[in-house]
Amino acid sequence: MIQETIKKILPVRSEFAEKAQKRLDSLTKPQGSLGRLEEFAQRLVAITESTMPVLDKKVIFTFAGDHGVAEEGVSEYPGEVTKQMVFNILRGGAGINVLVRHAGAEVVLVDIGVKGELEKVKGLVSKKVVSGTGNIRKGHAMTKHDAARCIEVGIKLAEEYAVRGYGIFGTGEMGIGNTTPSSAVAAVLTGRQVYEVTGKGTGIGDETLKHKIKVIEDAISINKPDPEDPVDVLAKIGGSEIGGIAGLILGAAAHRVPVVIDGFISTAGALIAYCLEPKTKDYMFAAHNSVEIGHKAMLDKIGLHPVLDLNLRLGEGTGAALAMHIIEAGLKIYKEMATFGEAGVTGQNTGHRAKSTDII
Repeated sequence: MIQETIKKILPVRSEFAEKAQKRLDSLTKPQGSLGRLEEFAQRLVAITESTMPVLDKKVIFTFAGDHGVAEEGVSEYPGEVTKQMVFNILRGGAGINVLVRHAGAEVVLVDIGVKGELEKVKGLVSKKVVSGTGNIRKGHAMTKHDAARCIEVGIKLAEEYAVRGYGIFGTGEMGIGNTTPSSAVAAVLTGRQVYEVTGKGTGIGDETLKHKIKVIEDAISINKPDPEDPVDVLAKIGGSEIGGIAGLILGAAAHRVPVVIDGFISTAGALIAYCLEPKTKDYMFAAHNSVEIGHKAMLDKIGLHPVLDLNLRLGEGTGAALAMHIIEAGLKIYKEMATFGEAGVTGQNTGHRAKSTDII
């Protein structure tokens, strides 16, 4: 399934970007004066191959999974908080719930790897591949087969929601300890030293940070992930939610759906997807630049420039929900702002009143 999906991912076509730029340049403003808002609109046109994209149905997928490495004391919170936060999200009480309501989007909570069985609750999408990953300081996070299954979960969700008419996806996650495997993935796939890509996660102190770095160094040394094989990296030192996010991005790109990448953990998933198929970059928007020091290293590796920089480090998809606002604002400018011809305003540097026939 992964290879078949990759085959469907095509480069974005420059002629659609050119059409979008022509319209943007015809709007009643100095050319380029709305900066990156114009970039967002142009990219949406190129991704969707529609000169008037529709984003009225927006969804953020929050993948939840537990991590065996949490037993190493790398987080300020115990592992059972993952399950508790899953139900908080399902009840509508988490940060992501507030921000998706604000963005006019939906949140889909996906159990892809929470430890133990969860009671059936309305809104919970059960796609469990593993019941928590293994402790990466002692062995592999999961088998390569299970890593591939996690990616396939994301691919199938992308296909399902693309068919249902959702115009833009966002990524999110929930899992205590998940900045540790994310830092491990970042180190291996960017070639950086572990200390260069490892931060304080939920707010650990300096001594715990030193311990966390050592745990990750040990995990890489013990598991020896192959940087040329992203699925091997995911299996040996990654996490189930990281795999689900990678698959969602692959599926989104295969169906020409733009996808907004949240923070540090989501970008680890994005990096897996990018290393599997670099063309996925053209379908991604980086929501924000996290305070996690490894985030920028991964964004730089992919070649993404974040929409926002708000010192966020919550995860769940909160940054993606905020960035959707800004991205959609760019599209609304493109679609709803009057052209010179429509407004009867003298065109830039032309000395004559523009006509409607001068623009798209």
